[in-house]
Amino acid sequence: MQSIEIIIAVIAAVAALAAGFFLGQTYRKKTSESKIGSATQQAKHIISEAINQAESRKKEAILEAKDEIHKQRTETEREMRERRTEVQRQERRIIQKEEALDRKTENLEKKEEILSGKIKNAEDRLVEIESIKKGQFDMLERISGFTKEQAKDYLLKSLESDLTHEKAVKIMDFQQKTKEESETLAREIISTAIQRCAADHAAEATVSVVNLPNDEMKGRIIGREGRNIRTLETITGVDLIIDDTPEAITVSSFDPVRREIARLTLEKLISDGRIHPARVEEMFDKSTREVEATIKQTGEHAVIDAGVNGIHPEIVKLLGKLKYRTSFGQNVLNHSLEVSYIAGLMAAEIGADVKSAKRAGLLHDIGKALDHEMDGSHIEIGVEFAKKYKENDQIVHAIHAHHGDVEAKTIVACLVQAADAISAARPGARRENVQNYIKRLEKLEEIATSFDGVERSFAIQAGREIRIMVKPDIVSDDKMVLVARDIAKKIENELDYPGQVKVNIIRESRAVDYAK
Repeated sequence: MQSIEIIIAVIAAVAALAAGFFLGQTYRKKTSESKIGSATQQAKHIISEAINQAESRKKEAILEAKDEIHKQRTETEREMRERRTEVQRQERRIIQKEEALDRKTENLEKKEEILSGKIKNAEDRLVEIESIKKGQFDMLERISGFTKEQAKDYLLKSLESDLTHEKAVKIMDFQQKTKEESETLAREIISTAIQRCAADHAAEATVSVVNLPNDEMKGRIIGREGRNIRTLETITGVDLIIDDTPEAITVSSFDPVRREIARLTLEKLISDGRIHPARVEEMFDKSTREVEATIKQTGEHAVIDAGVNGIHPEIVKLLGKLKYRTSFGQNVLNHSLEVSYIAGLMAAEIGADVKSAKRAGLLHDIGKALDHEMDGSHIEIGVEFAKKYKENDQIVHAIHAHHGDVEAKTIVACLVQAADAISAARPGARRENVQNYIKRLEKLEEIATSFDGVERSFAIQAGREIRIMVKPDIVSDDKMVLVARDIAKKIENELDYPGQVKVNIIRESRAVDYAK
């Protein structure tokens, strides 16, 4: 019974569950259907609203597009009207230009016709003129007795003579004007500078004389078997000349510094009385130190005297060495100081840089202190030495140009050239070898006689003037000026000389007749 009840209960439970499931499914289906219906209604409502909004938006967009199209059309029509107006204006201008060009073309054609007529008329007249000219030439040839070529030669000769005269007159006028304007000023500047600078000129030789207390000292200086004199000559590098000259020994050397050291060494040995090789070396060292100190002091004094500062100590030493150097008998240090003074004074007269002029003048011959120790001329050595110790380019150029090896490109270089020439050309400033002097005079006369028409020439005034006699039938009065100028140019190019050379040409015409 219990099992039946259980089965019945189970069946009832299953039935209840099935009924519940069915009822639930039915309820859910109804609920879903109701929800789907409401959603469909809502969707239809949304779609209708969207369609309405789209329609309104579409209408608004169509209206806006129509407005914009209307504006664009209005703007386009306005631009078209403006362009049409501009095109019409351009067309009118083009038409006017075409009409003007047509008128000009017509005028040009008329002018060309007129010009062609004139050219034809001119050609006809030219032919007529040529025939007349030919007839006149024939007539002139018959009248003058000259052919055309002979008449041309005659006219050219006449013209050449006139041109020679005119050229000579022009040259004389120019020279006279230049002399009046330049020589006066130059002489004033140079004379003022020379008057303000008076320097002494002492001629020095390549030997020095050492006085002895007595002739017995000669034997002591020579020493046993000549060992003392050999030591002296070896150490000092000089030649000792011991001859019959009473109470004197000659020290000979081309190096003035060595000669001065040897002289001091000998004087110290003679004063001390103890003469032997060891003492010679000791006195030589002492004399060398003294000379070096003297060289330094001399260089410093020269720098102070010239009023120049900022010079390198090595250059100062070289300036001191110049005290013992001579050139043509002129002391180089005194010459350098004099050039410095004169260059500075001339620079002051013309308003140039006085300090640079004095500095360049002082250093212009600095290479002469080294030219026996190095290869090259004193100019090349001086330029190299100045560059080595960082001298100004203007000073280096003045050193390089003071003998005309290069063209002087600055006022300072020109002033140093002039001051150097003035110092060297002073009367008595330099000695000149007699043979060189005679050769220079002979060369001067040879240059003068090498020109056509020169009969004789005489170098006078110690070579400062050349007097030339010319043949009057070859050299005319006008041609004298040209010949003098050509001779002066040739002398400048071929000769080296201090100062200037005056070219004086003399032309003498004589007429001789006899009364019978």
